[in-house]
Amino acid sequence: MTRAPPWWARDAYADRKPFLKARTAIAAAVRRFLSAEGFAEVETAALQLSGGNETHLSAFATELIDSSGARSRLYLHTSPEFSCKKLLAAGEERIFTLAHVFRNRERSALHHPEFTMLEWYRAGESTLRLMEDCAGLLASAARAAGASDFSWRERVCDPFEEPEIVSVCDAFATHASIDLEALLDDRDGLARAAARDGIRVVDDDSWSDLFSKIMSEKIEPMLGGERPTILTDYPLSEAALARVNPDDPRFADRFELYVCGVELANGFAELTDPAEQRRRFEAQMQEKRRIYGETYPIDEDFLAALAQMPQACGVALGFDRLVMLATGADRIEQVLWTPVAESGTSL
Repeated sequence: MTRAPPWWARDAYADRKPFLKARTAIAAAVRRFLSAEGFAEVETAALQLSGGNETHLSAFATELIDSSGARSRLYLHTSPEFSCKKLLAAGEERIFTLAHVFRNRERSALHHPEFTMLEWYRAGESTLRLMEDCAGLLASAARAAGASDFSWRERVCDPFEEPEIVSVCDAFATHASIDLEALLDDRDGLARAAARDGIRVVDDDSWSDLFSKIMSEKIEPMLGGERPTILTDYPLSEAALARVNPDDPRFADRFELYVCGVELANGFAELTDPAEQRRRFEAQMQEKRRIYGETYPIDEDFLAALAQMPQACGVALGFDRLVMLATGADRIEQVLWTPVAESGTSL
């Protein structure tokens, strides 16, 4: 097998240079857009006490050695979310960050162990306002890249079109012929529906596992064609840090943005009840122990900050994916200045 040249080889780098120039232009456009909306750019520490408390997030662990030689475990953050919410508790009202984040067990055409996440938060505003931000950022990125459309492999989407808004239940009905609302508390029923659609089901699949399988195989590829799609009203079990939907407590006030079948952003109204957040974190860590045989500590400082945090909404957007869609790149490494080499290989 022929070994690929390293990413810094002149020919390989020259092939990637147009993507990288577009990346710089898009980053500048993002900053202009959010600055015009009154946001302050913040910088968050990458070293954190917890690797995050969601079941399927895997962090990189490291060790802090203080001046006395004492050792303690820290983690590279999987998201700047905890730090941003502490800043909201401190009194900030509109903030954003373009943060390098780190996730283990993730590498594919759309995933990288170190990547850039754009997060922004609005205190005292609704998720509808954040959806408007998403639409504005898509158009700004397209203009910065000189793109008339976004593309991912053979899918094409118009980033200037107003996004369609679809509930998760409606998407399941349309694309998988599943009445999700009737199966919210029925693991076996959801398993039968998944198997009927040709999805592999195993005995230890939880309800959430089945939901994720159906989403990834049947729903997500159908979203964001021709114009962006905003998927809303996720089942409460699928939103570890989001507030309950005030109109229906079975669902969360959460949405995701899809373009060309690619999940681009995740937004929600922030949960500010520390007792409820602790309960959810503990449940997520029980699942993590069952699946991966490990857990991460709960950041007590974060829970204390939640008690002081105002009502707010936030979004996490995969910035590298945004650049990919705007430039038509096939793999995430094409839009990264210095990709992380895979073990035993070069990029």
